[in-house]
Amino acid sequence: MLRTLDIRDMLIIDHLELAFQPGLNVLTGETGAGKSILLDSLGFVLGWRGRAELVRAGAAQGEVVAEFDLPPGHAAFAVLEEAGLPVADELILRRVNTAEGRKTAWVNDRRCSGEVLRQLSETLVELHGQHDDRGLLNPRGHRRILDEFAGVEAELAATRGAWRGLVQARRALAEAEEALAAMREEEDFLRHAVAELEALAPQPGEDAALDAKRRMMQQAERIREDIQRAGQALGNDGAEGAMGDAMRWLDGVADRAEGQLDAPLAALARAMEELDQAARGVEDCLEALAFNPHELEEAEERLFAIRGLARKHQVTSEDLPELAETLSARLARLDAGDADIADLRKATKAAETAYDATADALSTARRAAASRLDAAVTAELAPLKMERAVFETKISEEPAGPEGRDAVAFTVATNPGAPAGPIGKIASGGELSRFLLALKVCLAEGTSGVTMIFDEIDRGVGGATADAVGRRLAALAAQGQVLVVTHSPQVAALGAHHWRVEKSVVAEQTLSRVVPLGAGERVDEIARMVAGDTVTDEARAAARALLAG
Repeated sequence: MLRTLDIRDMLIIDHLELAFQPGLNVLTGETGAGKSILLDSLGFVLGWRGRAELVRAGAAQGEVVAEFDLPPGHAAFAVLEEAGLPVADELILRRVNTAEGRKTAWVNDRRCSGEVLRQLSETLVELHGQHDDRGLLNPRGHRRILDEFAGVEAELAATRGAWRGLVQARRALAEAEEALAAMREEEDFLRHAVAELEALAPQPGEDAALDAKRRMMQQAERIREDIQRAGQALGNDGAEGAMGDAMRWLDGVADRAEGQLDAPLAALARAMEELDQAARGVEDCLEALAFNPHELEEAEERLFAIRGLARKHQVTSEDLPELAETLSARLARLDAGDADIADLRKATKAAETAYDATADALSTARRAAASRLDAAVTAELAPLKMERAVFETKISEEPAGPEGRDAVAFTVATNPGAPAGPIGKIASGGELSRFLLALKVCLAEGTSGVTMIFDEIDRGVGGATADAVGRRLAALAAQGQVLVVTHSPQVAALGAHHWRVEKSVVAEQTLSRVVPLGAGERVDEIARMVAGDTVTDEARAAARALLAG
């Protein structure tokens, strides 16, 4: 419920603070007094798109603050939570517009975007006028109205979920078919490449190992001769033989040298051990350098084959094993593609069946609700002096979507024997207002916590019809809060709370203000609405009669 509206420096309002109440709140006043400015200001703080120039002339900025009371479970709580804004039973919206056109908004003292305000406004306020393009004049809104009346939230949720599943299944099938078609175009390449890679079977690190082996074998012939010479120089015909002779000669005379040869003999023994290790190392090296001449040729051929295959596929030699796995997997998918496509087609068919079932259930619920809605609206039209009008909800099939396959259109025939047609083309402005009222009364149970605003919805009607319009508005207000901007004395008299919007000139500046009316002031205001500029005793008597009725 809208509790207060505080407006500062907006158009011709310098400062205005309004405290609204539950029930039917009525705003009256002469044409041009500023009633529309109140709605423009409320729309501004709710993030609606409206006039570009709102700041009062000479002011640095304009500001509007709106306070709402939220009952438990109100839909605004979900919007606040999703936007990361403070959640409380009291909701304070504040929006500022500078003279340069810069707009800034706050929700419960936290900065927010205009989009968040608009999302909140959809849960807080419904604005209806004589040309209500959000409901009756826009056929795209008729299905939403019918669904609201039918209470098909569960069926809608099931249909949306089934539609998402169907879209995902179709997308998966299309992507798989596209991928399979692309793989079939390269099937010859895949089979040849996989066979080639499997035949060569390159291993990780093999390029480096083969390159090292190849270089070693290429160097072997050039260094083997020198190593052999060194081995000979170290052997029996070289250093080992000479040192052995020296040890035998010294050992033969050592006992007669009085110990002088003990140290040289020990050193020679150690040298012989080191010499033996060196000789064995040389022999090991010669054995390692020994290879079959064909080994070099084989190593070079494999190395060149690996590098050639890497160049062919534009990868490094090290990446060839991974490439082989990738291509093999693609070939496996290609070979299994037909089976996968068959499975995806089955899944798509199952998703279509599931969607058909939920969409059919939704259609059945809508058609049943359409009959109930037609009867309910017809019952409401009689008090609105349209007892001979015919309201009918037409349901036809349209392409499937997340909300089913039903196109919904409200048609009317306003006079007996007249052809029925779209409500926006057949009904006049006043008739359209009454159809809207009838629908809103039928839908009133779903409007808990929403402030409904009717802007001159009674225009073009008078007398008993205006009284009937007022009584329907009062019936709506009994279940919540309704704000009505009206020129009809019959409607104004039925209000639980009454404000008069008036315009005055102060210091050569035009200002608008809103005055709450007491019982006596209401009589004078309604008398003015009855009689015009000159209020007579008869007009006052008529006003008292309306207020008493």
